[in-house]
Amino acid sequence: MARVLISGLINIETTLRVDRFPLPYYPVTYPFGGVASSVSGVGLNIARALRVLGHEVRLVSMIGADAPGRWVRDQLARWNIADDYVIDTLPATPQSVILYDAEGRRQIHVDLKTIQDVAYPDPSREDLWDGVDLAVLCNINYSRGLIPPTRARGIPWASDVHALEQVEDAYNREFTGADILFMSHERLPESPEAFGSALRRERNPEVLVIGCGAEGAWLFPRGGTPTHVPAVRTRPIINTIGAGDALFSGFLHGWLDGLDHETALRQAIGFASWKIGCASASHGFLDAETLAALYRGQTIPPNAGT
Repeated sequence: MARVLISGLINIETTLRVDRFPLPYYPVTYPFGGVASSVSGVGLNIARALRVLGHEVRLVSMIGADAPGRWVRDQLARWNIADDYVIDTLPATPQSVILYDAEGRRQIHVDLKTIQDVAYPDPSREDLWDGVDLAVLCNINYSRGLIPPTRARGIPWASDVHALEQVEDAYNREFTGADILFMSHERLPESPEAFGSALRRERNPEVLVIGCGAEGAWLFPRGGTPTHVPAVRTRPIINTIGAGDALFSGFLHGWLDGLDHETALRQAIGFASWKIGCASASHGFLDAETLAALYRGQTIPPNAGT
C-alpha cells in the first residue's frame, strides 16, 4: 500500500438520463429512476478509486461551508477518506450536471463557483507531505501551489490535463511537467500518435498516456516506442463519465505496484471499462484483488465494484 497525496476538485454531481443527443426541447420530462446525485469531482474520483484499490490517500481540496459541503464530509467518512486537508473556505461547494444517453455518451456541465480564484493555504507545511510516495496534482488552479514543494522533496508526481489543442498550452504548461502525464484525445488537432510524440519530446515525462475512449489508449514511455493498447468491453456501458479518471487511477495503481508501463495500462483499461457500467463518476471501482482477477481473464460477479 502506498501513500498518495491527491489535489483536486470535489463537487456535487447530478446525473440525468436522456433519450438521445441532441436533446429536443420539452417543457417537462419524467425520467423515473434517471436522476441521481452524488459526491464526485476529479480529485474525489481519483482518491476514491485509489482508496478502493487499497492505497492510503491524502485528499487536498476546497469546498463550501454549506449543506453540500457537509454532505461531502459525511460521504468522505463513509468511504474512509480522511478530510483533514479538505477545507471549507469557499462561499459555495462546486456542482456539476451530467446528461447521458442509452449509448453511454455524456455531456458535462461544471460550475466551479469561485475555486479557480483561491489558493490553497500553506502548501509547504510538513504534515501535508509526510510519507507521501506519489503526488497527484489535478489541473485546477490551486494545485499549482503544490508543484514546487512536490519537486523540492523529490516526490514523483502525476497529472491529467484532460483536453489539449496544442503542445504549448498556456494554462497547462506547469502540469505537463509531471512525471506521469495523462490526457484525452478529444480535442487534438492531429492523430494521438503524432501529438503524443511531439508532447513527449517537448516535456519528456517518464510516461505519457493519451486516452482514446472506445479506441483504447496510446502509451508513450520515455526512451521507448509509442504503443497503442486497444479497449476492452467488460460489461454493458451505462455512462462514460469518469472513465478518464478511472483509467488514470488504474494506471497509477499498477505503477505503484511496480508493473511495467504497458501492463499497468492494460490493467487500467479493464478497470475503466468496468467502472463505466454505472451512472456516477465516483462509483463502480473494483478492488485490487478483483481487478487482478479481471485482468487474468477470470469471470467476476456482474455487480462487483463499489
